[in-house]
Amino acid sequence: MSFEILDKGNYALVKVGTEKLDASNAPELKSEFVVLNGNGQKNIVLDLSACQYCDSSGLRAALVANRLCEDAIGTFIISGLQPDVENIFRISMLHTVLLITKTVEEAEELLKKKESLGLRKNDGNEL
Repeated sequence: MSFEILDKGNYALVKVGTEKLDASNAPELKSEFVVLNGNGQKNIVLDLSACQYCDSSGLRAALVANRLCEDAIGTFIISGLQPDVENIFRISMLHTVLLITKTVEEAEELLKKKESLGLRKNDGNEL
């Protein structure tokens, strides 16, 4: 398997461990997203820092994960885009649809901020 999945408590970190995310492995990645979501995980961070190439199959896998997280009222974040992969996301305009951070740590901070805002909004003081 070319993916490492780590349970980080409030989110799952999916690390792509191959230089290419394409038709040969993107269906497996989509399946992993479906399994994670089916197991109740609503927040997913996809770490693409090791990935140097992504085709339309990889983009579709990211869109599937985003839809699954949104449907679960969660968050999908992509981190670590390398220059060529970032270009693909920009050319396809997905950078306007998906949350993208430079590092996994930035993604974690974003999730913490979102969680704290949600807790404040639902702290029981509203009528």
